[in-house]
Amino acid sequence: MSATPLLQIAGLTKSFGTNQVLKAVDLDVVAGEVVTVIGPSGGGKTTLLRCVNFLEAYDGGSIKIDGREVGYVDNARGRKRGEVDLAAMRAETGMVFQSFNLFPHLNAVENVMLGLRRVRKKPVKEARELAEHWLDRVGLAHKANSLPSELSGGQQQRVGIARAVAMDPKILLLDEITSALDPELVSEVLDVVSQLATDGMTMLIVTHEIGFARDASDRIVFMTDGTISAQGSPDALMAQVSTNERLRNFLSRFSATAH
Repeated sequence: MSATPLLQIAGLTKSFGTNQVLKAVDLDVVAGEVVTVIGPSGGGKTTLLRCVNFLEAYDGGSIKIDGREVGYVDNARGRKRGEVDLAAMRAETGMVFQSFNLFPHLNAVENVMLGLRRVRKKPVKEARELAEHWLDRVGLAHKANSLPSELSGGQQQRVGIARAVAMDPKILLLDEITSALDPELVSEVLDVVSQLATDGMTMLIVTHEIGFARDASDRIVFMTDGTISAQGSPDALMAQVSTNERLRNFLSRFSATAH
């Protein structure tokens, strides 16, 4: 694991009207690290991910991937990147959303091929081979020609993961990817993510699956009220429960529902 952060977030702020959602957030992720972000709803977790991918323009601070500012030409933030440049930057940060966001008129392999053709400019044959490889990796080789409407929610989400990873991003962003799934489908998606973690994929994951966060993460970040309230390895974070009331209250909800 490299000591130099692949993702560097410094002093990040973001407001929607008078509501400040991110308040000077600092977070580094090194290559090969799996960082999960947990916390109550409205704490800024999803907004943080959307700023990293520049789906939301941030107001202040800096987000750099491999030393390059993500959404702006320079740190003065006078000028956003042009659309072509921005598309290339976004390709470095593969994102998988809560909703599956597959194109309904394209089958599974075509959904995975789309970015490879349009953004990576791969020839059709190479794009198809890559798409088929990643569908196989997520256990869906037999569904390559199926439309999204012919797939379960878990299968659609696995196509979404294949589509993101096929682009060979430097970091994979996963935003509550199991929240729209029926409980029995959650494990098939998390198993795929766990395998990617084992393979060394750099990931920043927002999740409410606390057990998964403990098992798959190198580090867990606890966000509340737009700030990082606690972070550390899974064991180190759990050791902070006695001294961090907000973390204790948040985690107590999960232990209560487990009984």
